[in-house]
Amino acid sequence: MLDVKEDIIGIIGLGYVGLPLAIELASHYKVIGFDINKDRVDELNEGNDRTKEANIEQLRTSLNLQIDTASRQEKGMICTTSTDVLGSANVFIITVPTPIDRYNSPDLQPLLKASEMVGRLLKKNDIVIYESTVYPGCTEEECVPILEDACKLKFNVDFFVGYSPERINPGDKIHTLTSVVKVTSGSTSDVAEKIDGIYRKIIKAGTHLASSIKVAEASKAIENAQRDVNISFVNELALIFDRVGIDTSDVLEAAGTKYNFLKYKPGLVGGHCISVDPYYLAHKATQLGYHPQVILSGRRVNDMMSQFIAGKVVKLMIHKGIMVKGAKVLVLGITFKENCPDVRNTKVVDVVHELIQFGLDVDIYDPWANCAEVYKEYGVELKSTINDATEYDAVIITVAHNEFKEFNFEKYKSKGAVIYDAKSFVDRTLVDGRL
Repeated sequence: MLDVKEDIIGIIGLGYVGLPLAIELASHYKVIGFDINKDRVDELNEGNDRTKEANIEQLRTSLNLQIDTASRQEKGMICTTSTDVLGSANVFIITVPTPIDRYNSPDLQPLLKASEMVGRLLKKNDIVIYESTVYPGCTEEECVPILEDACKLKFNVDFFVGYSPERINPGDKIHTLTSVVKVTSGSTSDVAEKIDGIYRKIIKAGTHLASSIKVAEASKAIENAQRDVNISFVNELALIFDRVGIDTSDVLEAAGTKYNFLKYKPGLVGGHCISVDPYYLAHKATQLGYHPQVILSGRRVNDMMSQFIAGKVVKLMIHKGIMVKGAKVLVLGITFKENCPDVRNTKVVDVVHELIQFGLDVDIYDPWANCAEVYKEYGVELKSTINDATEYDAVIITVAHNEFKEFNFEKYKSKGAVIYDAKSFVDRTLVDGRL
């Protein structure tokens, strides 16, 4: 195996996961950042990042290759769409998306295509590390055979693999890549130690070397499944307390005075992890003849919250005597979480579709989201600004962006509009209902 000083690291996928990783590793290694999206590569080479995950100064510094005077190793980053350039790497880290399809089954096509591409580039003693979220066993059962077939080399003799699940939380500037413990693993004990050593160079919080690749894969799947189940519990409480006629936030605040109460909040559960990973775990369980109950029941509760929010707003409108059909509604926020441009798997879109089915005319405003990206992904148009002259019969806060703290809710409420806060984000005296 090559000495650490000689390693050239290739990062496949320069999105929310791959870019921060590439930038950090570029402080110690020569890094080849690869993406199939030419616009994305051009943007990064110009020193810009639409995801807002990168420290722009750090990004621009990393793009300047230089020689480390201590190790004499070249370090820094180049971004490319060329597989020929990528082929000079000897450690490949795959960070492509692993979504679900319309039937909530794992869609491994991006991962398998990336594996085939990397497989054609593999040389003797190369290492492939996967960071994409998968179910336990996927790396060795699905990806390794594709690598072997593409490179015509023998696994664990000529090339090796590892798995280190990503723990990126988009928009979170506190729990960043380097400040969260990194789980690592490898297909042999020596490779596991080498992979762990690579990550130890950049992860200030330290690493945890798992006993096997399957253990590392499972650890990622259950992290988000656990959060999903906990959120589904408080979402179900919100449904119950709405019928009781009491405020869910008040109940949670009271219960939270006990030292061991878990302080989760109700809400829409979207994004690339929490609303997806439980289906990967459930898929593997079903393959093995076990049909999970708790995991999938939590998913069902969380998936129905869009219907509840839309239905609640319509009921409040009827209660105020507002004619529903043709009424104009303003939805504040389309991203899957606050203060972040990430719109992947956002459940706000489901709220919008429900409102449209009720016959409402819906405007959507989000200062963080990219209008073209939202239209391409979901076929809905965003308002670039809010026209103060437009009258709205209802305003719904779906995402707690900081900018919305300054929104003039009183103006619309004074004219009889329904104000609904799905995030319990603003002063309760300004709203007619909240989740």
